[in-house]
Amino acid sequence: MNIKTIIATVGLASTLSFSAFAAESINADQAQNLQPIGTVSISGIAGTPMDIHQALQAKAERQGASAYRIIEARNNDNYHVTAELYK
Repeated sequence: MNIKTIIATVGLASTLSFSAFAAESINADQAQNLQPIGTVSISGIAGTPMDIHQALQAKAERQGASAYRIIEARNNDNYHVTAELYK
């Protein structure tokens, strides 16, 4: 194998393994068997619901969570969302 193929393979494997551990959005039923570890909030996001989930996912991952559940959401031209984090 040449060096470019090795680097591409390692890069792809890193990306796949990182996304496998991404925090996921869950519902109340799924949260019952998980350990809560706190809450996070995001505000001022003007965008689609997918943008909000991506921002929550990133913040949850920085806090060490494997999952999050939205417990509050408001939209007055900009979103404000609070989510409970779980391990």
